[in-house]
Amino acid sequence: MSSAPGFLEAGAVQKHWPASRALLSALEAALVAFSSGPEGGVVQPLRTVLPIQKHNGFLGVMPAYSAKDDALTTKLVTFYENVSPSHQASVLLFDPTNGTLKAVMDGNVITAKRTAAVSAIATKYLMPANSEVFCILGAGVQAYSHYELFTELFSFKEVRIWNRTKQNAEKFAQTVNGPVQVCSSVQEAVRGADVIVTVTMATQPILHGEWVKPGAHVNAVGASRPDWRELDDDIMRNSVLYVDSKEAALRESGDVILSGASVFAELGEVILGSKSALREETTVFKSLGMAIEDTVAAKLVFESWSASG
Repeated sequence: MSSAPGFLEAGAVQKHWPASRALLSALEAALVAFSSGPEGGVVQPLRTVLPIQKHNGFLGVMPAYSAKDDALTTKLVTFYENVSPSHQASVLLFDPTNGTLKAVMDGNVITAKRTAAVSAIATKYLMPANSEVFCILGAGVQAYSHYELFTELFSFKEVRIWNRTKQNAEKFAQTVNGPVQVCSSVQEAVRGADVIVTVTMATQPILHGEWVKPGAHVNAVGASRPDWRELDDDIMRNSVLYVDSKEAALRESGDVILSGASVFAELGEVILGSKSALREETTVFKSLGMAIEDTVAAKLVFESWSASG
């Protein structure tokens, strides 16, 4: 008879979160496996998104299996436009050999941290040499996770933040460990920036190509619906566009669909070496987030938790 599944709330996930090097290595391998086609051993359908129109919400279902890791998960994530927190998630971890539910894990920490990690991987490959100025647009959960990891991994001389509600940007600057310049406009925030992260709730473009320094790298993380935008046509059409999943980008990303921009490569193809990292060009990494990223992260957390007794 199988034992009851473990329950890992947010504190436990945080406690057993893997070291950055181990996580980044595992995620890079997963991205390569995903972009390698059937031989990569990743089974991941497009996420199912169920609208809850009465309450301006959505329920997303994100299953994935990795043959290499022999790991099977499904993430359930809700997104409500006018609620705080806007995203709530749980990850279900199964035994792939018999389908038994092994753990129910808080998915909010997993989502925030694995998303930042994938953005960091893209930045490692695509940011211009000698990058000094880092800019974050947005001041929510993803802003904090990106700041934490990016300032650990990269040596920026200046960090800036902008948020539609300036009070939240000021709170962010007072909360994090390190000097952050609060900017009054997007244009001010991104002027001369080498690396830009957009993690906003915007449904219309807030970042305009004319403001972006030639050769800069942008991680576009928000706007995960086909009719939502964070980036305008100018930057989408005049940058080299990288994505996590071509299929998902062409179905789910308003930035890609509505601009008509063409995808140059998946990030996994860059890591694999089959597509070039054109860091001398202006580059955009459109991140929609993939279930296989949750799978890899959840397995690492679960293994640490299990080993702790």
